[in-house]
Amino acid sequence: MHQEFVEIDNILINTEVFDTNFTCDLAKCKGACCTMESEFGAPITKEEVEKIETILPIVKKYLPDSHVKEIERSGFWMEKFGELMTRSMNNRACVFVTYDGDIAKCGIEKAYRDGKIDFAKPISCHLFPIRISNFGGPVVRFEKYSECQPAHLKGDLTKIKVIDFCRDALERQYGKEWFEKTREAVD
Repeated sequence: MHQEFVEIDNILINTEVFDTNFTCDLAKCKGACCTMESEFGAPITKEEVEKIETILPIVKKYLPDSHVKEIERSGFWMEKFGELMTRSMNNRACVFVTYDGDIAKCGIEKAYRDGKIDFAKPISCHLFPIRISNFGGPVVRFEKYSECQPAHLKGDLTKIKVIDFCRDALERQYGKEWFEKTREAVD
């Protein structure tokens, strides 16, 4: 498969971000992005680790007891291959997962939406299904997961592209001006 990229302000963007329809369908996927099987958790930055440490007492109130115990025993983050990431429960659910019925949601985000903290969630989680790699500079790409098939089907109905679905997160990461410039470049 041929990959194409657009460059905006020294940031490469894979064109799949502009071409792929995507709208989460939590009723169908059940929050799979937070519970995918993997020994790796969500990527986080050193600054995010520091921020989460300050809000952790509040966030813990939103989490299942087993997750709180895991955080108290092992911490909420780990380093693998020089990368920081959240811990997961049994190589599955992120330690910050809380459940709304049978749907996995982020305890950090719930605390944020309730106005208890001023941090929405790690940027890698906010950007999902976009991932940012670094190959001599940032590379914004759409990451495909079979668990997200319902989001593609719903996206085909809504006609919302990945870039627009992830607008808030992209603006958080790169700024409103960059986002507008990027939208103009592909319209």
